[in-house]
Amino acid sequence: MTHIDFYILPDTTLDARLAFACRLAETIVNKGYRLHLHVEDEAMARTLDDRLWDFRADAYLPHALLGSEMADGVPATIGWQEPPAPGETGTQAMLNLHPGIPEWFSRYERVAEIINQHQEVLKTKRDCWQTYKKRGYAVKAHQLRGQQ
Repeated sequence: MTHIDFYILPDTTLDARLAFACRLAETIVNKGYRLHLHVEDEAMARTLDDRLWDFRADAYLPHALLGSEMADGVPATIGWQEPPAPGETGTQAMLNLHPGIPEWFSRYERVAEIINQHQEVLKTKRDCWQTYKKRGYAVKAHQLRGQQ
């Protein structure tokens, strides 16, 4: 069964959420997982793509937009559309930055959700938490206090 982790940030900004997403993505990939970062739309995918290029001056996380010719050769993909099944790509984890839960989330061994203190994000991610719990998934919260 898929493991669900919620990372709860004390900040309210999208910038803080994306900065933490980049660091979490790096951690997930460094643990040996292939990762898919799921976002709401193409604009957010391109924003996250840009952020992953320069979130740390001393490191680089190989990544590509889903559907690009480089996507099969990197450990992390970014997309707003449904990705190929993990069995086809070897992807084992998803970082969900979309407001909702994609229907295909249970294909992954691990799903990470990031919550910040923006009211819209709090509402949508509370709904996600409740949906996961109603479906019988174990959900774990990680309170991050000024650690990002």
